[in-house]
Amino acid sequence: MNLKYIFGCIISFPLIPILLIQGKKIRKETPRLPEAIKPKGYLKTNSKKTLKIITIGESTIAGVGVDIHENGFTGALIKELSEKNNISVLWRVYAKSGYTTKQITKKLVPKIEETNADLIVIGLGGNDAFKLNSPIMFILNIEKLIKSIQKKFPRTPIYFTNMPPIKEFPAFTKTIKFVIGNLVEIFGERLRKKVKRKKRVFYNSEIVTLKSWSKKYNLKNDVAIYFSDGVHPSKLTYEIWGKDMAQFIMKKRAFKKWIRSK
Repeated sequence: MNLKYIFGCIISFPLIPILLIQGKKIRKETPRLPEAIKPKGYLKTNSKKTLKIITIGESTIAGVGVDIHENGFTGALIKELSEKNNISVLWRVYAKSGYTTKQITKKLVPKIEETNADLIVIGLGGNDAFKLNSPIMFILNIEKLIKSIQKKFPRTPIYFTNMPPIKEFPAFTKTIKFVIGNLVEIFGERLRKKVKRKKRVFYNSEIVTLKSWSKKYNLKNDVAIYFSDGVHPSKLTYEIWGKDMAQFIMKKRAFKKWIRSK
């Protein structure tokens, strides 16, 4: 059992009633933005190489905060991979706002129509944290998710995105940032250890902070530019995050091997 989690539980337990009240208030005050539309497409170039990508996950992968997926995380991801490698990309999104890892496994994975894919990208963790799932439960559900995907795509590399930066969300109170923010970081650490022992499964373990992104991409350190509603990413954030994840993928041997083989 993670000592940080146990210590966090001891501190956080008396705060649960406050969390519930604050959570209801935030849900009431935060505008409900729709998911992005047009969840599949083909980015064509003059290259004979075509990369087949499937993205899976919660609200951020569902593109909440932008109009179409081409302006969201998946759009930014495929554009970066295409431009940097001069390849065409056939892509499809399977995501649902509010879904936990368990729901993604049970309700989204069975809906995947594709019979082959060159890489799969997964973004989750936020909803598991808001449900106050334990790290043990989170990792058990991650294990089931990986197995269900590998049953469909036994040779396809799986890439998990960074955990959502809960501590940076302007709509959240200090109490929520402390409890949920720390929990999601524990999830990330457990996920990092889990995938280290697995073949063709990777996790981008960098903890995202707006300060580091502002410095890295030479942007104004203004929280307003990063969020669409105080919780979900803005178009700018999706662009940065998608590019960042593409860079992570391109450094992996599995991707380099795919490029060489085509």
